Amino acid sequence: MTQAEIKLCSLLLQEHFGEIVEKVGVHLIRTGSQPLRAIAHDTGTSLDQVKKALCVLIQHNLVVYHVHKRGVVEYEAQCHRVLRMLRYPRYIYTTKTLYSDTGELIVEELLLNGKMTMSDVVKKVADRLTETMEDGKTMDYAEVSSTFVRLADTHFVQRCPFAPITDNSDTGPPPPAPTLVINEKDMYLVPKLSLIGKGKRRLSDEDASGEPKAKRLKHTDNKEPIPDDGIYWQVNLDRFHQHFRDQTIVSAVASRMDQTSSEIARTVLRMSEITTPSCAPYTQPLSSNEIFRSLPVGYNISKQVLDQYLTLLADDPLEFIGKSGDSGGGMFVINLHKALASLATATLESVIQERFGSRCARIFRLVLQKKHLEQKQVEDFAMIPAKEAKDMLYKMLSENFISLQEIPKTPDHAPSRTFYLYTVNVLSAARMLLHRCYKSVANLIERRQFETKENKRLLEKSQRVEAILASMQATGAEEVQLQEIEEMITAPERQQLETLKRNVNKLDASEIQVDETIFLLESYIESTMKRQ
Repeated sequence: MTQAEIKLCSLLLQEHFGEIVEKVGVHLIRTGSQPLRAIAHDTGTSLDQVKKALCVLIQHNLVVYHVHKRGVVEYEAQCHRVLRMLRYPRYIYTTKTLYSDTGELIVEELLLNGKMTMSDVVKKVADRLTETMEDGKTMDYAEVSSTFVRLADTHFVQRCPFAPITDNSDTGPPPPAPTLVINEKDMYLVPKLSLIGKGKRRLSDEDASGEPKAKRLKHTDNKEPIPDDGIYWQVNLDRFHQHFRDQTIVSAVASRMDQTSSEIARTVLRMSEITTPSCAPYTQPLSSNEIFRSLPVGYNISKQVLDQYLTLLADDPLEFIGKSGDSGGGMFVINLHKALASLATATLESVIQERFGSRCARIFRLVLQKKHLEQKQVEDFAMIPAKEAKDMLYKMLSENFISLQEIPKTPDHAPSRTFYLYTVNVLSAARMLLHRCYKSVANLIERRQFETKENKRLLEKSQRVEAILASMQATGAEEVQLQEIEEMITAPERQQLETLKRNVNKLDASEIQVDETIFLLESYIESTMKRQ
């Protein structure tokens, strides 16, 4: 766990949950597994506050607990899961593109609350959608339920592990903490609910009868038991990552070949997205006949043209698609590991080109292609003068993009009798770049917080004016009155607000772009480590 990762986790926890949760979470990230009293003692926080903070972290899957062999319950932070919070906007936007507004709100609610029952999610989402509709229109629970079922069928949401019901006849002492279990075949099994109803709009604090809202809620609390009580759901982040990886591969094929090639790759990935585990190096083998039958309806290409495209993709030096057999017109797989390796290498090349120029990028590609080269060979192959080549090699060496390997001719390692070979270790270069990406995101978040803090007074004034305008519009105020309220914010202040908005939007967009690079590098490193 590097300092950059710990700092980024700290910023994310503070932004989402506040100071106390951040203090407990960062302490667990730094120290590893800790019992409750040790956490309270080391952080100088009261036991009650630590309990509440741990509840929040466990609810959002950021902390796990396990019973130590001495019977003590220890808590351990999931740092990688904390870093995933950076990707929440991307998860929500992806669901919006795949399952429209209903799917977006379902995933948003689950990410906001950590774990929820299906009935709670459906009711909340239906209410939120009804709020945005025109007067007289409402969202039906059945429509939200069907979207939820589709999300479960495609594995974007999954059931949470639960504590099994124990037999009361067992007279032994209860365990210090329950063991959570889930059967793999039940993970995506949606309970049969007959949710009948429509979304409701928010009422004012007192309705027509003049009864306060809190009092009404008390009266309506005694309802029949919820049919899916105890069956909680969470977002399946691995499935989203699989989707992001597939989209990246499809985009890479499109830019390398053409749109038809990318559509063939998309079809192969779509056919094997549920059957192929997210960590697998290859997709399931598919025959060209199966691929042909599964092509989208609008794609009117003949079987012969498809075979030509598949042969072209299989012969490509990047080897995104490989041939694994000849039955059924040829069996084809997508080599996921090689695709990720090629994309990670392209990212490294892009960074070198941006930082050091095209000549350095040429040298990097050359060393990558030839595996090991002496300095004189680099100068000759790259056709770059000796002095410039030496400067560029040392610049990349000092930044850890390339490494130097010594091969001595004699046991004494005398420099005059030693070969010095330049080589590229893609894995270590990817790790170094990933570390820098974490630093960059932390800096972007800090800058965004600083910009907001500096203009806090102006933002509060703008919010007050907007609230007054909204209430006056609701009561049917005249245009002159509204204009007077708008003039409370002067022209220089309005300009300052526009600048702030533009800067914050740029910082937000930069965070998302850096996270895309983080995702690619993490996927490559994870895939490589599993192969070793």
